[in-house]
Amino acid sequence: MNAETMMGTELQGLRQRRPEVTGTVLAGTDGLLISSDLPPTDATHLAALAAASFGVGNRMAAMVRQGSFHESVVHTAAGCVVTYPAGQDALLTLVAAPGADLAALREEARGVVHRAGPALAACRRGVPAPHQPDPHAPLAVRTPMATLPNQRPRRDPHITWRRPPI
Repeated sequence: MNAETMMGTELQGLRQRRPEVTGTVLAGTDGLLISSDLPPTDATHLAALAAASFGVGNRMAAMVRQGSFHESVVHTAAGCVVTYPAGQDALLTLVAAPGADLAALREEARGVVHRAGPALAACRRGVPAPHQPDPHAPLAVRTPMATLPNQRPRRDPHITWRRPPI
């Protein structure tokens, strides 16, 4: 079973076990969307915001020297949004309805993260590096700086003053 199928199965199971979860987003720590069951625009924005929240939370945890980042919770008037790290490279964000039992949700989410994190890490490591352009490709004429003519603009010899720098 590949990582995408495994994550889809895990997220569906989580939604069945915890009906107060109204949406899930799986994103990279870089803010790029991996998987979601929210509308595409909302999911893309939530993935980026989850990465930003993770960055702030991770920095705050490092600043106070009380261990690693475990979760970020945003309480709203209509529920909450919880973000958990999923391995080294991913984040699991859950949108929950009002009155959600956050302790039970935390246990469920950590189980999903624990089972799916290694598969996600293996999947992301298996992705080849982005294509590196060939430095010898004829995209443009490359002229090293040392071979450019060393000409300075000529000054008019009659001008004796200079404008002060701004």
